[in-house]
Amino acid sequence: MESQNNGAVAIRDEVASFTAREHGLFIDGGWRTGRSPARLDVFNPATGARLAQVVDADAADIDAAVTSAARAFESGVWRKLRPADRERILLKLADALEANGETFAQLETLNQGKSINVARAVEVGATVEYVRYMAGWATKITGETMDVSIPFPPGTRYTAYTRREPVGVVAGIVPWNFPLMIAVWKLIPALASGCSIVIKPSPETPLTALLLAQLACEAGVPPGVFNVVTGGAEAGDALVKHRLVNKISFTGSTRTGKLVGTAAVQNMTRFSLELGGKNPIVMLADVDTEAAVQGVLAGAFFNQGQVCAAASRLYVHRSRYAQITEALAAAADSMKLGPGLDPATQINPLVSARHRDAVVRYIERGRAEGATLLCGGAPAEADGFYVKPTVMTGVGQDSTVVREEIFGPVLAAIPFDDTSEAIRMANDSPYGLTASLWTNDLKAALNLIPEIQAGTVWVNCHIPLDPSLPFGGFKQSGIGREFGRQAIDGFTEVKSVCIAH
Repeated sequence: MESQNNGAVAIRDEVASFTAREHGLFIDGGWRTGRSPARLDVFNPATGARLAQVVDADAADIDAAVTSAARAFESGVWRKLRPADRERILLKLADALEANGETFAQLETLNQGKSINVARAVEVGATVEYVRYMAGWATKITGETMDVSIPFPPGTRYTAYTRREPVGVVAGIVPWNFPLMIAVWKLIPALASGCSIVIKPSPETPLTALLLAQLACEAGVPPGVFNVVTGGAEAGDALVKHRLVNKISFTGSTRTGKLVGTAAVQNMTRFSLELGGKNPIVMLADVDTEAAVQGVLAGAFFNQGQVCAAASRLYVHRSRYAQITEALAAAADSMKLGPGLDPATQINPLVSARHRDAVVRYIERGRAEGATLLCGGAPAEADGFYVKPTVMTGVGQDSTVVREEIFGPVLAAIPFDDTSEAIRMANDSPYGLTASLWTNDLKAALNLIPEIQAGTVWVNCHIPLDPSLPFGGFKQSGIGREFGRQAIDGFTEVKSVCIAH
């Protein structure tokens, strides 16, 4: 595997100054030093060096942020604005994000480790598109009218309808793999619906959320409507248990998501959970080898496999199995490795030393259980938190690497003889987030799609998302949906109105 370290993007002055500053909490429209004296170190995954420090918020800090959001909601300073005015402010935020796109992209690459190409195109580019799409929903939230048949008192007529109203104060808990984009997935539908929100980014990747809050305030979001608190487990626990939080929107691991849901139920807090995945690719005998290999590379190794929707199980018809796995391993082994700020690199560091070590342990476990490694299988010999892309064969359906989410650049490949066997193995998982089916046979695709237990099924591609297309999982991959009308539904309550006349 080639290491590529030249041609790195020059860091902007505003990026360097932002990482060097003393970071506070963004509460009630301004910066607060935080009541907690504790601080969290933030690292650059490409070098392992400390990048910044942020507040490790405690329960008192969380209370200040949630109280600010509740006060703003009750005042109506945001929810009582005309929907068109909320839309215009959110569109201004989209313009500000676009204008500051390179700053956000560089911050994300420095903090998360991902390729600057991905940061520019996805973290910023796709996020700007999402803000503009979702801002439009502010003016399109509707209820329904009902022709009811209430029989009493005799002769009385009724007019009945429903209206959707903002749920209230939202707690948005954001993971470390796409810190800016997923923060916006929670922020914009909440604001379009008229809610107030407290965002808690991951302690590993908090920087872009802090900058986003500042831009939102400058775009016209009123004080208290959007707050950002940084911190670890204590902050997260206090946030999900706070009595003034009306809705929790969580993205992260299934294990943590179950704890969040359990805590929410104690206060009857509404919640949505976008959780883990062990996502299969099923390739029928008629696939084109080159297209299939490129599709798997994108599906499995995008952002180093640190994607909830990433492909990590590959089922290939036995007649094509050797050809495709060998071509895939050769292509993966040739991917250029290096820091995300070098646009020529294709494999970048994982988010942290802890996560790198966890991924390596899974690879070692696979080898111990009899897997053959066609490529990869070890940390890269470089500074930072790198793992080479790894393709495994010789694994069984019950292997650890086939059952458990690894969240790294590791793919396990298994052959099959008939499609019913392939679908059975694809569905044999506690997860059901995404899947993809690869074939040129339209009839086969349309017949198999309903049999696959996943919230999203792609055909001849894996991983593309669109703001209008609902995203979420079956089984232990979550509850609720992101994107489209379903996202708005998740941040509103339905109120029924019945008028006698």
